[in-house]
Formats: sequence, structure tokens, C-alpha cells
Amino acid sequence: MLCRIGDVEIWRILELNGPYLSPEELFPADGVEVREAIKTHAPHQLCSASGKLILPIQGFLLKTPSHIILVDSCVGNDKTSTHADWNMRSDSRFMAALTAAGVTPRDIDYVMCTHLHTDHIGWNTKLEDGRWVPTFPNAKYLIPAADEEHFSKDAGIAYKQSVLPVIEAGQVELVTSDHTLGDYVRLISTPGHTPGHVSVLVKSGTAEAMITGDALHTTAQCWYPDWRFKYDTDGDLAAVSRRRLLEDASEANWKVLGTHFALPSIGRVTAKGDSFRWDDD
Repeated sequence: MLCRIGDVEIWRILELNGPYLSPEELFPADGVEVREAIKTHAPHQLCSASGKLILPIQGFLLKTPSHIILVDSCVGNDKTSTHADWNMRSDSRFMAALTAAGVTPRDIDYVMCTHLHTDHIGWNTKLEDGRWVPTFPNAKYLIPAADEEHFSKDAGIAYKQSVLPVIEAGQVELVTSDHTLGDYVRLISTPGHTPGHVSVLVKSGTAEAMITGDALHTTAQCWYPDWRFKYDTDGDLAAVSRRRLLEDASEANWKVLGTHFALPSIGRVTAKGDSFRWDDD
């Protein structure tokens, strides 16, 4: 178990943890100083061999007294991707992490997609007898309505492999950014990375934790919240959402779980002048 928030257990479901692209590629508008800033504020996220940014690909399993919820389903097996390490994977690590948390795919009540990028929806489906079927047969898949509208207009391979099959199976519920799930989970609107991107707040008693999704990709963005990410749909809006999320996290003293932060990916945010600082828990 990664941590406990009151009556809610949070488990890390890790699929990959390796170098992706260089800091300069991922934050192209911010110049070469990005690398030095990451060396200072997130040194463990830089691969010493390749110089690339290490991005964990992970979901989080929430075991509440009422439901079992998977937040984001990573890359998946047999999926088509332009990124070599994600393409046509055949790996047991994701399912082994579920097993370690004491659950099977049939036990999942909800799959919450923070957004519809490839590395957050892959295990939504699995290849069975040549066709894509829902991996979690008893789950309702919660998908931000604005993302579904955006990605369905010019449906790419990820949408066709990992989203459309669960829609056709009748297992999708399109949700707005103010959606609540039982007594313990609610969504936080953080658009910009994608049109409907959401972060996830877990609350039990006085304890609270926030799962970032892709509102941030490195703890260095606490110090530099205006950094734009290469794959943001709207970089300006993403920066506004990121700053607001960091302000809320600082004011409420939330425990923060950074989906792509260097492991252990858990800590706190503190306001520091016009920006913020990150401290590992």
C-alpha cells in the first residue's frame, strides 16, 4: 500500500518507470534552463545514462469502504503506439501490481480516466480472440465528457483500441468535472493538458490526497508552474489550471500523488513567493 487516507487505501499500480524524452523536448518553449532546473529540483527524474526525463507510467487503486476504483489504466498490452517502449507490449507488471493489492480485474467497480491520452487508458481493454474487450468486466468507466467529445471527432488508434470498445460494451459514463464518486472521491477540473482533464481528490475524515493526472509531469513544475508541456492541448490554460491546483494543494495541505513524478511520487506542496516548493513525504 502506498498510503492510507482515513478509511481509504491507496495502492500504486506501476507499469513502467524509465526515460522518455529529453527535458528540452518535453518543455520546448522554456529553453535549455529546463534541464538545470530539473537537476536542482527533481534530480532523480533525470536518467544519468540518456539525459532523458524518467516518467513513471502508473495508476492508483483506491480501496474505499464502498468501492474499488482504478484511477488511470496506463499503456496496456498489444497496443499500437509511436513510442517504442509502449508499442505492442506484452508484460505482466500491471496485473501483478493489481494482484499485490489484493484485487482482480473483476473486483474493480470504477475506472476513472483523468483524460484520454494513450498512457492513461491502455488497460481499459485487452485483446481477446482478435478483438478488444473491456479488461474490467464489472466496472463502470468514468470518462470526462469534454475529452470524449474532443478525441472522438478525429478518432485515433488509441481511442479505437482503448475507448470505443468500452463505449460499445455499454460500460462508459461520461462525467463533468464536478462529478463525485460516493463519499470519498470527487473530481477537480484541470483542463488544458486535454480539454476535459481532471485531477482526483480523495477525502476521508480530515485526511485528503490529490492525484494530479497530467496537470503536472515533474515536481520541478512546482517551482516553475508556467512551464508548458509538449503534449498540452492548450498550454496557456494548462498553466492556469496547474497554478490553481498548486494553490489549492498548498492551502489545504493535501497529500499530493504525482502521476508522473519520480518515485515515490508522493509529497506536499508549499507556497513559496510567486511559486511553490515540493517536499517528499
